[in-house]
Amino acid sequence: MSGVAIVTDTTHYLPREFVERFELSEVSLYVNWPDRQQRESEMGSFDAFYERLRAARDLPTTSQPSVGDFLAVYEPLLDAGRDIISIHLSGGISGTVEAARQAAAQCPPGRVHVLDSTTACGGLGLMAVAAAGGAREGIGIEACLARAREARERLTLWFAIDTLEYLVRGGRIGKAQGMVGSALRIKPILSVQSDIVPIERVRTSGRAFDRLVEMFRTLKADGVDGWVVQHIQAPDVAARLVDAGREIFGTDPVFVSEIGPVIGTHVGPGLIGGGGVPRSLLPL
Repeated sequence: MSGVAIVTDTTHYLPREFVERFELSEVSLYVNWPDRQQRESEMGSFDAFYERLRAARDLPTTSQPSVGDFLAVYEPLLDAGRDIISIHLSGGISGTVEAARQAAAQCPPGRVHVLDSTTACGGLGLMAVAAAGGAREGIGIEACLARAREARERLTLWFAIDTLEYLVRGGRIGKAQGMVGSALRIKPILSVQSDIVPIERVRTSGRAFDRLVEMFRTLKADGVDGWVVQHIQAPDVAARLVDAGREIFGTDPVFVSEIGPVIGTHVGPGLIGGGGVPRSLLPL
């Protein structure tokens, strides 16, 4: 067992096999319907959630973990003699990382290091895996933090959404506000760089797909070869993007996964995205 533990939150949407293989500890965010609150970590399959989301007149809300939720994860790790790197969803779109900082302040000084990923989903997952690889190698906590930061620096992550409607209704439109109006009919390509930022507006799903493929070609040219694909209720399109990625990179993706309810509430079904970091940063 490594002396450094990696804690993250459920918005990485890594395959469960990765969470177990790299011994990642998780703190769950919440989804709040009028009739109940659920931890995202306890929701299992996402199909029922997205079926309800499509039919809902009013969107559910989402909420960050409490300080107590973080302490419930931190304290057993600290008691086992492990120091902690806690990497979380961008502070520009969630208070999760601030709750982590507040929890860390209640722990012994210097034992919990909190890192704002300034990204989300697969980008957050890749940072956590990069840090976990360092922990497994025993390179020390500062070197593990440096590896996570290098993964963030080299990260490119784009996602195309079917409509801006969910971002608008949920109030999370961020810097993509300029796309609103008649642009609700476009297929925007976005990224997360602390906040949600617009990359490009296109008119069709086909063109959005083509731009993601072009992004993969640019990554390959830049030496970024640890690539991933994520989607929301779009497995067939994701499979096509994986096929394109295999042709470009000559390798399988690091992972393919579905984005869950906390992020899905704000972007809606139909999202398709991809990105990557250099494979040399990952313990694969």
